[in-house]
Amino acid sequence: MSIIKKEKFLSAYIQLGKYLNTDSEELQDIVAKAARNNAWFQESEIKKAITALAFMLNEDDLNIWFDQINLTDNPKKVGLILAGNIPMVGIHDILCVIASGHSALVKLSSSDTILIPFIVSKLSQFESSISHRIEYVDRIQGYEAIIATGSNNSARYFDFYFGKVPNIIRKNRNSVAILNGNESDEQIHNLGRDIFDYFGLGCRNVSKIYLPKNYPIEKFYIPLSPYKVVLDNFKYQNNYDYNKSIYLVNLEQHYDNGFILLKESASFSSPLGVLYFEYYDNLSELTDHLNQHLHELQCVLCEDPIQLNKTCLKFGNSQHPRLWDYADDINTLKFLENL
Repeated sequence: MSIIKKEKFLSAYIQLGKYLNTDSEELQDIVAKAARNNAWFQESEIKKAITALAFMLNEDDLNIWFDQINLTDNPKKVGLILAGNIPMVGIHDILCVIASGHSALVKLSSSDTILIPFIVSKLSQFESSISHRIEYVDRIQGYEAIIATGSNNSARYFDFYFGKVPNIIRKNRNSVAILNGNESDEQIHNLGRDIFDYFGLGCRNVSKIYLPKNYPIEKFYIPLSPYKVVLDNFKYQNNYDYNKSIYLVNLEQHYDNGFILLKESASFSSPLGVLYFEYYDNLSELTDHLNQHLHELQCVLCEDPIQLNKTCLKFGNSQHPRLWDYADDINTLKFLENL
């Protein structure tokens, strides 16, 4: 296979980013089609994902990112097993494989079979050689490396089947936010995006908040009222109603504002329709605790600087990663470069 200069890839990626900002009739049609195929993928949520991808593919960031890429002169077949919990969640892995000069054997999630092939086909229109570097498969075979995303349970199987080749195997992760008690209504509203975007289904969604001791819960709830529209999705409402009934029957203490339940818990991972919370007395002790559990966390959000061994995002930014915000803090490009 001939090696294509990375300038051609860069140009194609830039054009794709600009295309995603056009809101063309073609793009509107594919959004509507994908929404009909998956009840979780409401048009509003797909449009959020497209906006986030367009933001990721801005020209300035692409130039910085591509400057770090050493295009391989020994292309490998990289198997990609993609998740489908939120729209186009696996597109970054595909972009990394293509940009590094390798070929991708893509096992799509049954939940997301429309958006990713469309985005890749559009990218191929801007650089025709890309179409020869992507193959969609029902069964991963002939791979020389693997990037697989799934649950803690599926990760055990991935380890068994793919452990003999270079691999990145991703497990469950969660995201948390730390409040200091002095946040404005606007800041809490921004945090609502981190909680409710994609109905809380992503690993970058906040599933738990840390509150200073004696924090009044109503102060947190009021700015979130505009997000009540999540109940328009029957699947979300079913989860909310189910968890509410469980807590009521079991007499488990919780707070309820009519569209999300707050429950005190030491766990990071909350059920859908539930946001866990935990009080803290000492921020330094909380930071130490989080530093010990970074392997379980995708994002940490806070408004004040803290001594965390991980970048702390501002409220409202968890679902807008940059090109170099690699999942699980594993540099995908470096992994591909070393194949």
